[in-house]
Amino acid sequence: MLRARWPRPPHRWKKADWALNWIGNQKASYGERVVAFAAVEGIFFSGSFAAIFWLKKRGLMPGLTFSNELISRDEGLHCDFACLMFKHLLHKPSAQTVGAIIRNAVEIEQEFLTEALPVKLIGMNCQLMKRYIEFVADRLLLELGFAKIYRAENPFDFMENISLEGKTNFFEKRVGEYQRMGVMAGAADNTFRLDADF
Repeated sequence: MLRARWPRPPHRWKKADWALNWIGNQKASYGERVVAFAAVEGIFFSGSFAAIFWLKKRGLMPGLTFSNELISRDEGLHCDFACLMFKHLLHKPSAQTVGAIIRNAVEIEQEFLTEALPVKLIGMNCQLMKRYIEFVADRLLLELGFAKIYRAENPFDFMENISLEGKTNFFEKRVGEYQRMGVMAGAADNTFRLDADF
């Protein structure tokens, strides 16, 4: 699908090409590919999530912002998994290599957001978004066990608490928290049978 023959604006396709080149690169070490995967999940989505959470802060488009919460939580789990997997690797890439991968991902995401957000909005613009991407990259580096590169502060106060576990009042809105496996299952649902109809 990503290789289809339609116009490919460079700033939009650069992210997809970068991800495919790193993750599918058999010459790269497994550790390098895990870092690239963490960058895709942790850096490439963060600017878009921030833009939609900016709408939430203003009480706009509740359906979209609710979907964004679920998707961002899911991507956060993917990124956390990549970082956890990286911590258990015996042969990790050097800090210099990891830094180069992260810097390249930041550069591509900043370029994308500069093109995607050409106008200044109240509380959000290209410069703030670039700084936010650097903040996210630093946080990812710390999770991977490396030092910060950018030392950027989070310019968006509304992004501080998005990853905290939410508790939804049943009567207020639709529940969006993950639930534990089997919590809603009955005893019959947990029975192993060899004669089930497929």
